[in-house]
Amino acid sequence: MQTLLTTIAATPGPTDACRIFHGRGGLHPGCEQWTLDAYPPVWVLTSFAPVTDEQLATIGAALQERWAQIALPGDGPLCWVFQQRGGVQRLQVRADTRLMEGAVPDPHTVTEDGACYLVNVLKGQNHGLFLDMAAGRRWVRGFAASFKAEHGRGLRVLNLFAYTCAFSVAALQGGAAHVVNVDMARGALAVGQQNHRLNSLADGASFWPHDIFNSWGKVGRAGPFDLVIVDPPSYQKGSFVATKDYARVLRRLPDLLAPGGHALLCLNAPEIGPDFLLTQVAEHAPSLRLVQRVPNPAVFADVDEARSLKVMVFTAG
Repeated sequence: MQTLLTTIAATPGPTDACRIFHGRGGLHPGCEQWTLDAYPPVWVLTSFAPVTDEQLATIGAALQERWAQIALPGDGPLCWVFQQRGGVQRLQVRADTRLMEGAVPDPHTVTEDGACYLVNVLKGQNHGLFLDMAAGRRWVRGFAASFKAEHGRGLRVLNLFAYTCAFSVAALQGGAAHVVNVDMARGALAVGQQNHRLNSLADGASFWPHDIFNSWGKVGRAGPFDLVIVDPPSYQKGSFVATKDYARVLRRLPDLLAPGGHALLCLNAPEIGPDFLLTQVAEHAPSLRLVQRVPNPAVFADVDEARSLKVMVFTAG
């Protein structure tokens, strides 16, 4: 746990939402169970193994000491949340969340690269913004800007498994003409709509609460698209299982993409390496060509990069 404490003692005051410590990458022996995130002004500590009250007290004291050093006037007292993950309940990984000190803002908005997003750090495992995807959103924003500069028009984007539509916000900020966001979770899309309003982008996007596997006709009629983003859950029973269902999406991509269009394919499953995506694309969408794998944020470095988040760019033709 010492490396986590050392990191806390040296961390600057975060302004954007970001990961502070990533023990899960295996690069800090003895700290594999810990992650620490900043959703300013809230710190979120997560453990993937049982902890003692003494351990929590030690980390809390470290946060309190560092907060006293870096808090700016008006920041208020320290606020931190602890989430314990582990165990299985109804085939789902259980997460127990506790507010340890302070008060979480309501509503709670955070920033990343000039964009604003709503988050909820007191409910469930997914807080509304996946911090490991920051580089993917940065790539989308930059690609949208480059496309507009080169072609004199904005991208048409399809955002599948859109969740709270952070990719859509990034694309529109980069100059995209329109984004179609598709997700079967109405609640997540409702947050996505709020995210667009927060960034004065409400007129640039559509929000479709559909199961894509039952909606290919409607999706296809809205195309073709210059960029298709595919960021599914790796395993969500009754919705999407990567090893079985990714192929069903890939088979549709050639018809959804405009000539020369791009696809951003994402996969966050430690047990599935990048060769899975390459093999699946070669088999089910052979007209697509790999352009690059987008590097993950440095803080998410892993002792085995094959286990880390996969964000890969392909182009049609």
